[in-house]
Amino acid sequence: MQKPKIEDPLMFAFSIFYAIAGGANLYLLVISNFTLGYVGVLGILSLTTAYGLIKKKSWAVWLVAILLFSGITFGATTLYASIRIQTFNPNLEGLLFHLTLIVYIAMTIVASIYVLARREKLQ
Repeated sequence: MQKPKIEDPLMFAFSIFYAIAGGANLYLLVISNFTLGYVGVLGILSLTTAYGLIKKKSWAVWLVAILLFSGITFGATTLYASIRIQTFNPNLEGLLFHLTLIVYIAMTIVASIYVLARREKLQ
């Protein structure tokens, strides 16, 4: 049995990031009793982007660009609201939530820059 060859390991890693982020967004939608509709949209876009990157579809570049702006906006406004409500370091759960949002924003920026810089490989 042959092992599948991964041509661009970073592109594959970023597609895994988008899949995890999409799953987390959909999980957040479910635990909020479907009141956060925009989180569901972000989740579906992230999962679709992950599929497009794995299959090397050219339309995935457009979804990455959309997720760059919407993901940063979602992460930054959620982080800002959370810090305003409970300060930056109230307890371990709050700190982990804030760090997770910071990592999400940073990974969204890094993944988007990489994918957009390498967009010719997807076409």
